[in-house]
Amino acid sequence: MTFLETAHGKPHTVKGLGNWFADRCKEAGVPGRAHGLRKAGATLAAQNGATPHQLMAIFGWKTLSQAELYTKAVQQQLMAGGAMNLLAAENIAGDAQHDLWALNSDSEYQEDSSITETGLVVHAEAKPGR
Repeated sequence: MTFLETAHGKPHTVKGLGNWFADRCKEAGVPGRAHGLRKAGATLAAQNGATPHQLMAIFGWKTLSQAELYTKAVQQQLMAGGAMNLLAAENIAGDAQHDLWALNSDSEYQEDSSITETGLVVHAEAKPGR
């Protein structure tokens, strides 16, 4: 079954459909290509919980690795978002003053921080002799 046909009533080739879509985007005055729309669709489906196999079915991919590009990226975003609270000022252990440089003595900068009413303040300056 063909949903989008050429002006001659024939199915589009892959390249032909991409060119047709690009022309419609130009006519509408919007940026875009068919691949960008496909990528956006796969990203949205993955963000809404689609499994790699569901993505393969939707987009016609033959390999699991193609679908996992999208699901792994979403999983990475979710894990990072869930872990951001670990960096929040109220979760930093110890007194209000922290010597962050002591945690990373290889750094060429000396950092110290303090917690204020407005949040974490980090001050960095070059180490002496560097």
